[in-house]
Amino acid sequence: MHAILYIGHGTRSKKGVADVKEFLQKVTPRVDAPIQEIAFLELTEPLISEGFRRCVERGATEITVVPLFLLAAGHIKADIPNALEPLLKQYSDVKVNVADPFGVQGGILDAIAVLVKETIMDLCSLDSILIVGRGSSDPGIPAAFNEIAAGIEERLAIQQVHVCYLAASRPLLDEGLDVVCGNAAGRVIVIPYLLFDGILLNEVRQKVGRRQALGQQILHTGALSSHRVIEDIVVQRATNADMATKLST
Repeated sequence: MHAILYIGHGTRSKKGVADVKEFLQKVTPRVDAPIQEIAFLELTEPLISEGFRRCVERGATEITVVPLFLLAAGHIKADIPNALEPLLKQYSDVKVNVADPFGVQGGILDAIAVLVKETIMDLCSLDSILIVGRGSSDPGIPAAFNEIAAGIEERLAIQQVHVCYLAASRPLLDEGLDVVCGNAAGRVIVIPYLLFDGILLNEVRQKVGRRQALGQQILHTGALSSHRVIEDIVVQRATNADMATKLST
């Protein structure tokens, strides 16, 4: 029997956890699998080991793990495989496949462009964009965000597109805000490159709010999971075996 195990990052924010579960309530009816469970990498229960066991207890003989992560960094390359390794040995008769992370996709960039235009209906070339990533020490992340920034610049015809991070990479959010607000000829639109609501998005809201209180023309979009295209990607990852890697003990 086939099971899908969706894996989120995890958060201490109750709103963040609720946001993930609400999102999956839209996804699971679109996926033809008799067993579908959710687990989290850290901070939130059930953790990966418990989610995996729930799938097995419900009769799963094959599990497709679907990470709810935008880019392939340390969590995808190391943390999730490390969490799955003892489970592969314990349940050696269960086939396990891991779906690819979302990666940089034209569909996601199109969705971001829509979210920006919904935030500012009269967007113009004088406006500036600040993309805010979670941040990672993985060397591939800056290259990915350069690609994301170039795609947003092309889609919105905005020349001033900047990138900053919430942790582990520079420039950090405050530094990015200083640069973009100091050089902006028009309004500033902050794009949190985050899937779900939670503590990190609250940090963006708070810092944007402080700038607004100073009279700066600055707004932000919401979490990316609010757009239908993210649902479509998760459904595709859950149902397309070609987008998964088979694991073995």
